[in-house]
Amino acid sequence: MLRMYTDASTKSNPGPSGAGVIIIGNGIHIQLSFPLEKEMSNHQAEFDAVLSGLGYLIANQLTHHELVIYSDSKIVVSAIERNYVKNTLFNEYLSAIHRQLELFPSFIIQWISENQNKEADHFARQALHKRLKKWSFYQKNEED
Repeated sequence: MLRMYTDASTKSNPGPSGAGVIIIGNGIHIQLSFPLEKEMSNHQAEFDAVLSGLGYLIANQLTHHELVIYSDSKIVVSAIERNYVKNTLFNEYLSAIHRQLELFPSFIIQWISENQNKEADHFARQALHKRLKKWSFYQKNEED
């Protein structure tokens, strides 16, 4: 069984964002930091953090494990559990997540407090910092 912790960090809302993912289990402890390319809301970034983690697991052929996903986003956890979102902006994320989850033998998603998700938060903030550096570079070059 693998445990995947996800979190996102966004500056402004919407704005530049980053995702942090921690994957633990079966002798694995992977720490990932994903600067997210598009400007998005914090909720969109939280969905994207789950997609980033699942994408990593799929790309590294780790889909044969049962998966437990932990997130401190109640919206993300509720949406994935019910396979339903009120806000149509999140439909695309939810569909993509469920397509990826079909590749795993089973999964559980569970809400955890921010206090229990500090490691993923750390890497989400790192990713946001990288994204802001890149964003500042492009902003500066557009002015020149």
